[in-house]
Formats: sequence, structure tokens, C-alpha cells
Amino acid sequence: MHLIVNIDVADIEQAIAFYTDALGLRLARRLFGGSVAELHGATSIIQLLLKESGSSPAASSRSRRDYTRHWTPVHLDFAVDDISIAVERAVRAGATLEGPVQTHPWGHVATMSDPFGNGFCLIQFLGRGYDDV
Repeated sequence: MHLIVNIDVADIEQAIAFYTDALGLRLARRLFGGSVAELHGATSIIQLLLKESGSSPAASSRSRRDYTRHWTPVHLDFAVDDISIAVERAVRAGATLEGPVQTHPWGHVATMSDPFGNGFCLIQFLGRGYDDV
């Protein structure tokens, strides 16, 4: 089994540019008439899904997609070698750093959001990472 991560975006070209520039992922292929962009370079495949703002995420859902900063119970953590360089690269590509980088015994973490309101974190592990807690 392997994990495929899907991220809804309102502009597929802007999203490809962001995730390749900010995180160093690479466009592997386009699917379904260009409405899906498959990115490689992480431990899981990441697919950007073109979904219009205001569209329904499921037939039974009353909620609508909104690309302002939003909350979801699932977010992505990207482990990086150097938090300062990774944050600078992500911000330059269009990410928002949502507060100061935090330091914990296990590492540094930057809470961020992409241009479509999707939250993610950049993490630089220190020592033995989570094994130190």
C-alpha cells in the first residue's frame, strides 16, 4: 500500500508553480484533461486537484470549497534539512508563515499555509527527533 495525498486548489498552474518552487517537488504528469497534476519528490505522491471555489466537496455536503485560510483535521508535514532555508523558499513562492518558527526538544516547526488556504508545516528534526520525547 502507498499513500496518495490530494490537495484541492482553485488554480492548477499557480499550484504547480507553488509546490515546485516552495518545496522542490516536480511535476510528473497531468491527468484527467489537465485537472489533476501529479507531483513527485516526497515520500508520497501528491496530486493537485482543480476544484472551483464554491463547489461542493461531496454530493451530500452542505459546505462549499473556500480558498481563504481554512482548518481541516488533516494537514501535511514536510521534513526539511534546514528550517530557515525551507521557510524562506516557501514564503518566496507564496506561502504564509503563520507565526514564528517554534523550537522544541525534538526540532523546529514552522506553521504555514499555501496560496489556497491549505495549512502545512515544515519540520526540521533535531537529535533523534520524536524519539527524544
